[in-house]
Amino acid sequence: MNNLEGKKALVTGGNSGIGYATASELKKQGADVIITGRRKDAVEKAAAELGVKGLIADQSEVNAIEGLATEVEKTFGKIDILFINAGVVEQSSIADATEKTFDTIMDINFKGAYFTLSKFIPLLNDGGSVVFLSSNTASMDLPNSSIYSSSKAALNSVMRIAALELAPRQIRVNSVSPGPTATEIMNKKGLNEEQLAALNQWMIDRIPLKKIGKAEDVAKMVTFFCGDAANFITGAEIVMDGGMSLKV
Repeated sequence: MNNLEGKKALVTGGNSGIGYATASELKKQGADVIITGRRKDAVEKAAAELGVKGLIADQSEVNAIEGLATEVEKTFGKIDILFINAGVVEQSSIADATEKTFDTIMDINFKGAYFTLSKFIPLLNDGGSVVFLSSNTASMDLPNSSIYSSSKAALNSVMRIAALELAPRQIRVNSVSPGPTATEIMNKKGLNEEQLAALNQWMIDRIPLKKIGKAEDVAKMVTFFCGDAANFITGAEIVMDGGMSLKV
């Protein structure tokens, strides 16, 4: 199915996890894709595997986002799809929070995502689609997640306002909020196999569907938002967490 044939798409943080899976799905559906990331080697490797173009950009730096916009304009001119996916996960209690942790999370997850949208609005074709990667934690109250959850809740607020601001140009803006998803980010927590297995089991016990999500499933939902089947959907958040956020 080439639902997105001829569309031009940008995926931030596309070198691994949900970003990588989404870049693959977008390409499979006919889109021309650019992925971005902070790590040159990882971006080049992923781009080669996917058969797409890779660009280096640090989403926490506004000047880097501006430089990325310039590069994308040179390569593609305008784009039809913008998937703002790059993000980090860190935990801290409120009592133990440091300014460094706060700034790291907010600079990438919120400020970076905000200015990625801001700087790319002039490059979006009328009738295009913007999708934010949020999180089910945006509407959950979990200990040690105050900064991360706040960054994603703020993102959803921006998403809804952007949907209104860009509606006159028929640009749709939505967000996908996954729960626990099997990606490399879990392996970056510095846990050994036993600890990782225990964490996975802890999460599964709290998910009514009793399984961890797959990056490929999130990718299909993001891609759905970008296609014709979603042409009357804007300002919407889809939670994909196996029922974890339900009050049961």
